[in-house]
Amino acid sequence: MLPEHLRADVRTLWEYHDLRHEPRRSDVGIGLGSRDPGVAAHTAELFHAGRFPLVVFTGATAPTTAARFPRGEAVHYREIALELGVPDDVILVEPEARNTGENIAFTRRLLAGREIRSVTLVTRPYAQRRAYATAKRLWPDVDVVCASKAVSFEDHLTGEEDVERVVGMLVGETQRITEYAEQGFAIPQDVPAEVERASGRLADAGFTQRLIRAPEDHAM
Repeated sequence: MLPEHLRADVRTLWEYHDLRHEPRRSDVGIGLGSRDPGVAAHTAELFHAGRFPLVVFTGATAPTTAARFPRGEAVHYREIALELGVPDDVILVEPEARNTGENIAFTRRLLAGREIRSVTLVTRPYAQRRAYATAKRLWPDVDVVCASKAVSFEDHLTGEEDVERVVGMLVGETQRITEYAEQGFAIPQDVPAEVERASGRLADAGFTQRLIRAPEDHAM
């Protein structure tokens, strides 16, 4: 169980990464591969709602997804979408990408020759901000909106997601907003002081599994 005094910090990060973009119609919906099958289901839901006429699922197999999606994230996402009534002829599969940058770059390559002016990135709530920043760096000439199933942190914790893993992901995602911008992988974004403090306290509490460098001392 997550200690009560850390719950406010978790909610601060959860709300920061969920961009809550206004929904609008796009030329293509891109389901970014992960271990969460809900991304594929939400992509199908948005397709049926008329948000986009074309779907791309992108993602290979990662150590965290191999057991769940042994044939690759994008391949399994396509199968989920087909089961949910998305026509096969509107789905494209990009099966090679192993990180968010490749998700965007390889999808852009797959769609070369099509007139794509706008995209909807469908992902997990806490991956929205980094996905958006990455897309704006690597595909700057398209309009980008993000979409996720609207859920609270508590509702996201199904029987298949544990607290430690999700909080670790939130802390890691927060660090990557700054780190990846500095490395040129994503556009810079504002990180409010309260977000930095919340992430620091959670790292100090031991949620460091997804950090890409050791945490520094943090102000409480």
